[in-house]
Amino acid sequence: MFATSSQLKHWMFNNEAEVQSLRQEANERYVELHGSKMSEEQRRAYFLTSSEERHLCRHFEFVLKEFCSRFQPPMPKYVLGTALCYFKRFYINCSAMDYHPKDIMLTCVYLASKVEEFNVSITQFVGNLKGDREKFANTILTFELLLMDKLNYHLLVHNPYRPMEGLFIDLKTRFRVLENPEKLRKAAEEFLDKSLMTDICLLFAPSQVALTAVLVSAAKEKANLDRYVTETLLKGMSSEDIKKLQVQIKKLRHMVKSQEPIPREQMSQLQRKLDQCRNQENNPESEVYKRKLQEMLDEDEEIQTKKRKKISEEQKKKDEELLFMP
Repeated sequence: MFATSSQLKHWMFNNEAEVQSLRQEANERYVELHGSKMSEEQRRAYFLTSSEERHLCRHFEFVLKEFCSRFQPPMPKYVLGTALCYFKRFYINCSAMDYHPKDIMLTCVYLASKVEEFNVSITQFVGNLKGDREKFANTILTFELLLMDKLNYHLLVHNPYRPMEGLFIDLKTRFRVLENPEKLRKAAEEFLDKSLMTDICLLFAPSQVALTAVLVSAAKEKANLDRYVTETLLKGMSSEDIKKLQVQIKKLRHMVKSQEPIPREQMSQLQRKLDQCRNQENNPESEVYKRKLQEMLDEDEEIQTKKRKKISEEQKKKDEELLFMP
């Protein structure tokens, strides 16, 4: 249940300003670490600002959504919702300059597929990509554990799709005044699709998002749900709690309706800037990364060799003891 979930406890924030503040801190940490010897002017020219990072991440959220919509076999909407939630959570405390969004994007979708039991192998998964599929597979498997770690292993995501289905069932059984509730589905689903491209999953309960989607759809279809909401759905709720819910619904509608378009004309420039300032230690294509990986493999091999030598020496000692037993 959402009320007892890690999502509510660890990944819900008070407002957009709090989320933006955390993203700003992640950006500043990266710039401070990698630009300690630069002047302020050099930093501004070399590194991405927090705002530029957000533009890039929103672009890759759109790419992620497009990838899921074209995926074969067809991917359920809740996998997309979970993947986008992972992606947004990851870049709350991490900088896009530290981990490239294209790598994290694919890893989020792959991990969400497994968590939501949409069973596809890594071979099937990368079969939906154009280019070097072996490289894609290696990248995804390399970053999968990192992603889970950055998410604090809080992998269960409550999406608004299930509560929306619950609302449709409730409308059909407890509000028979409304003829053909299914006529509200199309616009409600469109609202949920649009909501995925905002930070709503970090700010509002899934049930609130689902209710707002149904109410927005009802307004478009000129269907009056006032009696259903007040006399059936919210029956027994205090007037104060109802007012709070109304405020949340207004905020939700405004966030979805007023989301700014992605500045596509800036994307090429921002990606070039990212290529120059990204952390090469986390770039699977860089020589720095390959050298670091080889050093880790060599170190691991050395540790294993020492262990094997120790085991061999201990066994030899036991054998000698057995030979000289009276």
